[in-house]
Amino acid sequence: MKSNLTPLGPKADKDTVRRSNLSLVLRAVRDEGEGEATRAGVAARVGLTRAAVSSLVEQLLETGFLTESGKTFSGQAGRPGTALKTARTGPAGLGVEVNIDYVSVCVVDLAGTGRVRLTEHLDNRGTPPAEVLARAAGIAARTLDSAREQELYPVGVALALPGLVSGGAVRQAPNLGWNQVPAEELFAAALASEHPGHQKLPVRSENEANLAALAELWFGGLERIRSFLYLTGEIGVGGALVIDGELLRGAHGFAGEIGHVVVDPSGPQCRCGSRGCLEQYAGQAALLRAAGVDGGGGLGVAELEKRVRAGDERAVGAVAEAGRMLGRVLSGAVNLLDPDAVVLGGIYRNLMPWLAAPADEELTGRVVSGLWAPGAGRLRASSVAGDAARGAAALVMTDVLADPVAYARPAQA
Repeated sequence: MKSNLTPLGPKADKDTVRRSNLSLVLRAVRDEGEGEATRAGVAARVGLTRAAVSSLVEQLLETGFLTESGKTFSGQAGRPGTALKTARTGPAGLGVEVNIDYVSVCVVDLAGTGRVRLTEHLDNRGTPPAEVLARAAGIAARTLDSAREQELYPVGVALALPGLVSGGAVRQAPNLGWNQVPAEELFAAALASEHPGHQKLPVRSENEANLAALAELWFGGLERIRSFLYLTGEIGVGGALVIDGELLRGAHGFAGEIGHVVVDPSGPQCRCGSRGCLEQYAGQAALLRAAGVDGGGGLGVAELEKRVRAGDERAVGAVAEAGRMLGRVLSGAVNLLDPDAVVLGGIYRNLMPWLAAPADEELTGRVVSGLWAPGAGRLRASSVAGDAARGAAALVMTDVLADPVAYARPAQA
């Protein structure tokens, strides 16, 4: 969750300036991660005086956003600075991923560390949306209880949802059979019912591939890569594009539906209403069918992975063909968008040893710039940290980091 740190100019009013500078200091300490931040180091980083930073740090300590412990030496003359860390208690973000065959809920703290995780495998296809979201709210309520046992108080919820998501609703999610579902409203009502008497949490929503891409950006160890195309392979195939560290959502918030790029107009019927979509060749159901693996969900994918590791000819061939199809579609996206890298997540991550070579071959032959070469590191597996539930929870925390004063507990404010 790296961020650009820019102090406000002199024309802003004093309260606005202080709130902005509190954010600068908090983010500077957070960005140190496992390193040791000091007042002097933060002052040098954000461009404020040591005295100003000391005052801001004291306020953040009083309101519980920072802690200090031990001493750290800067290697320069003078007294050693006190080590600063983001607090492990206090405000937290709650992320809820609702997918076709599972619900995963995650709580992260100020540092973006995942502190609580609950996942339940559920077949949500054919189930009324209100019932699916009520199940998700039940899992979220249990997660909230666990978070509060750790002295974390979630300040908001972000829903990671498949399909076309905008304005608090799922406009279309073909694999779930959802159309015009007011997901935020239904989830908020269900969570209030599950947790009566507790503070009502604001709810926001986003496409699950977008949030997985943000998690990869913030936590996935992409080093200096700030522009990449992210694909998540589940029952559907989702995509997201990050440019210069910012998510590209498109004019209506629907960018990234790469699973419905047509590979063959006369191919199999897709749930979206079209034919021959990438999803029909490289989605989970298509892969399992081509590999001759019965069943779906996690058990089916685990069996597929077992067979490819054992060298099963049909399974290896199915994964290789999916890789070729991915490479063909991705080559068009790379030609159009010129990302630094393509990151494959979801079921593709564990299948990369068998998927990467055929995908790389297609990309090498079709990317017109000539900059793509097999084994050059531009086609990558996602990290274990890059998942939509954690990205959703971390998205909530971006608001806290932007204005910590607004999220200070009343007793501490």
